[in-house]
Amino acid sequence: MEGISTMGKVRILILGGTTEARALAASLASRADLDVVLSLAGRTADPAPQPVPVRSGGFGGAEGLARYLQDEGIDLLVDATHPFAARISANAAQVAAQCDVAAFALRRPAWVPVEGDDWLSVHSVSQVVAALGTLPLRVFLATGRQEAHLANAAPQHQYWVRSVDPVEPPLTVPYVSYITSRGPFRLPDELDLLQGHGIEVVVAKNSGGDATYGKIEAARDLGIKVIMIERAETTGLPVVETVDAALQRVDHLVSSLMKRGV
Repeated sequence: MEGISTMGKVRILILGGTTEARALAASLASRADLDVVLSLAGRTADPAPQPVPVRSGGFGGAEGLARYLQDEGIDLLVDATHPFAARISANAAQVAAQCDVAAFALRRPAWVPVEGDDWLSVHSVSQVVAALGTLPLRVFLATGRQEAHLANAAPQHQYWVRSVDPVEPPLTVPYVSYITSRGPFRLPDELDLLQGHGIEVVVAKNSGGDATYGKIEAARDLGIKVIMIERAETTGLPVVETVDAALQRVDHLVSSLMKRGV
C-alpha cells in the first residue's frame, strides 16, 4: 500500500458505532497531520451526527476490508466497534496483519458485579431462554433489536423490549411492548421503568460504559435479577480501554509512521 498521503497526512480508519469511537474521532478531527474517516455499520436508521467524514455500510467481509485499506492508503486502523461486534473485530485483526497496517482496539471495560447485584451470567441467546425458565415472568429485554427475537423461543413471558430502532419483524410472542429510545439512560428513569412495569428480570448484554449502566444500578436497587450476556473472548489486536489511552497510542503510532516515512 502507498501509505502516508501525498498531503503528508496519516490516514486513519476508525471502525465505529460506539460513544468512544465518536469521542476519539472528535479529538482527532482538528489535527492537520491526520486524515480521519469513521466507518459505521449502517444498522441504525438515524445515526448521531459525527465529527469527521463517515463511511456507512459493511465492507464485504475481511476481503473487502483489506481492499478498502489498500485502495484508500490507510496507515492506521482503530477497531472501536461495539464489544459484541465479534465478526468485524476478528476481520480487523486478520486484515491488519495481512496488510501490515498498524492497528489497535478501543474497547471499554466490561461491567463487573458489585455488592447487591443478582446476576446470572450466560454466553449465548439460547442460554438466556433456558435461564428465564418455564414460569411466566415480566421481562425487560435490553439486548438491542437484533437479539430481541430470542423472546420468540419463550412466549410464556411478558416482554418490554428497548432498542434504538424498531424491532423488525415484530416478535411473535402474545405480550410485548416496544420502547424505542437512545441512551444515555438516567438511573431515576430506569427505576421508574422497572417499577412502573413490575419487571421481574432484566436481560442485558455486558456492553460496559456509563450510557446504559442505569438499568443495572436500578435492578440492584430494586433487588431484580439480571441475566447478563457476557462478551466472547477476543484475540488479535492490542487493546486500550479509554479514549485518552487511544489518543496516546495514536500519537505514538503516528510518530513512528512519520519517522518511517511510509
